Amino acid sequence: MSVQSMKTAAGTPWWKYGHVWMVIAGPAVVVVAGFFTLWLAMRQPDPVLAEDYYQRGIDINKTLQQSDTSMAPALKGRNHAATPVEDQPR
Repeated sequence: MSVQSMKTAAGTPWWKYGHVWMVIAGPAVVVVAGFFTLWLAMRQPDPVLAEDYYQRGIDINKTLQQSDTSMAPALKGRNHAATPVEDQPR
């Protein structure tokens, strides 16, 4: 590198170097993505669970146990959909 090119490089402003913008671009993209995520979270909040969600689940399980015979074909098909025919229970 010649002395002349070193003098020109030393007098060049920082924003004219491409590598500087590569270093700045990473954190800048993260900050923009963070604000976008915040905007999405504020715009579409998660639904709140019902206060008696646990009791509702227990009631559903009781209903399914009482009507177990009507659900038998669906359960058998669900549980053995990927099982080879010769290995399926009869």
